[in-house]
Amino acid sequence: MKNLSFAAAFVGGAALIVAYASTARADGSSAPYGHGGMRFPQMNSIIAQYNKTGELFRIEGECRSSCTELLAIKHVCIDPGATLEFHAALRSPDEPVDPGRNRHMASYYNPKLRSFVLASHYMDSWEFHRVSGEEMIHRFGYRPCPGR
Repeated sequence: MKNLSFAAAFVGGAALIVAYASTARADGSSAPYGHGGMRFPQMNSIIAQYNKTGELFRIEGECRSSCTELLAIKHVCIDPGATLEFHAALRSPDEPVDPGRNRHMASYYNPKLRSFVLASHYMDSWEFHRVSGEEMIHRFGYRPCPGR
């Protein structure tokens, strides 16, 4: 009976450790949004959710198009190996560029990045322009993600 109690306590303790470890690493991730294609209201909802909880949100892997709007999350971090891809705020390559929509999209970025993408004409067409995670951290001042 004593051994059974010890075994139950051990299993219960191990379950708590696993549960704690998984919640400690419950960071949000850009992975599900990496290929973009979402509208402003959808992204605003995701941004508001993370800003409300204060949870860390990781930009990792490939983050293109509307995925880059996730940079507006207060506790966002960038994985140095990530790649972010910027283009005009368009739904298709045949759509004309709308300066108002571009300004809206650029408002999700910090001032250094916003100035750069606009001055470099990254938002003048459907063409994707890549920026590495390392550059996002060192040149534009975004926080690097802590190691996992």
